[in-house]
Amino acid sequence: MPEPKYNNYAKTDLYTSFYEQYYFKNKPAKIKPIKKFSGKKKSGNKIGVAAFIVFSALLFVVCTFSFRTFIADIFPYNTKNALKADYRKLLYPTHNYLYKDLFLGKYIIQDTNYSNPLMIDMKESYERNGLKNRLIALANDYSKIEPSIYVWEYTGKSYVNINADIAFPAASIIKIPVLIEMFREIEHGKFSLDDKMVLEDHYRAPGSGKLQYSQGGIAHTMDYLAKIMIENSDNSSTNMIISKIGGMPQVNRAIKRWGLKTTHINNWLPDMDGTNVTTSREMAKMFYNIDSTNILSNESKRHIARYLSHVKNNRLLQAGLPQEAILLHKTGDIGFMLGDAGIVKTANGRKYIVVILVKRPYNHHQGKDFIVKASEIIYNNISYQN
Repeated sequence: MPEPKYNNYAKTDLYTSFYEQYYFKNKPAKIKPIKKFSGKKKSGNKIGVAAFIVFSALLFVVCTFSFRTFIADIFPYNTKNALKADYRKLLYPTHNYLYKDLFLGKYIIQDTNYSNPLMIDMKESYERNGLKNRLIALANDYSKIEPSIYVWEYTGKSYVNINADIAFPAASIIKIPVLIEMFREIEHGKFSLDDKMVLEDHYRAPGSGKLQYSQGGIAHTMDYLAKIMIENSDNSSTNMIISKIGGMPQVNRAIKRWGLKTTHINNWLPDMDGTNVTTSREMAKMFYNIDSTNILSNESKRHIARYLSHVKNNRLLQAGLPQEAILLHKTGDIGFMLGDAGIVKTANGRKYIVVILVKRPYNHHQGKDFIVKASEIIYNNISYQN
């Protein structure tokens, strides 16, 4: 019997018997081919599925990290956690450095009490234009400085206003509202001048004053702390007093009740960035109310006058006055701003308030020279003219 010719199936994937080959050759029929079966289970599919799952998970992690790290910075609206927008800051961008109060952990700007302020404004009759022009001419001679000046004379209620309503860094002159609020708290029975505070490390502050070098754990009376705050411009004692009277928000609340619009304290001392601000007119208003209104008792005023009359820094307003003049004042210096503010009583009995704040290149001598010369001009003008 001849060998069946099925070589034409050799290159196919069919698996058939000789009988099936013969049958299919003579009676072709439509039938699906049968795939070869090796007899071994294929584990490749399971491995492939596992690899796909691992790869997908890895890809998800990598893509998520990449999105949050890089893409979310460009398209933050597609992710919830990549960028948390503080809408309060967007709506009120100045709150962080112009806040007046703190309520439930949120900075707020408390309205100034204009309707019934505790402090009284000085009544202004006329501006002393001759004095003003001399001071402007003097400032022109000192090209490196930018001054803010307010002068108010008691007898005729005349005044001088040169940039007096522009906010300037207050430096250590900000200790005046701290001092006022301290005595108001005392008068309301919160504590007394004889009460003591312990110097702790977090109160220590660099800059002016020697309390920062004192031994910790020692208690000091409020009278002593107020004394060195004004006379030596001690920053550490200032921070202790601010803490005692309720912190910066309490001082700012008081300032708003007094009717002051611009003055506020935003930083513990020393405020080398100049974020504690005031104006020449508002500082003059504070000195006027210390001296001439009932915002403080006579006893409180006597203590304050004792501090203000013994300020150690005599190189600014004091240097432009004759020896017979009386000066109650407070100085401030943070390098790029130098100032002095106070009440002057002349030899012939006249009295005036003067505030001079000067912006200058850091520690530039023109700032000091200008204040000394301006103080001399103001004194002579008010002493010898009506």
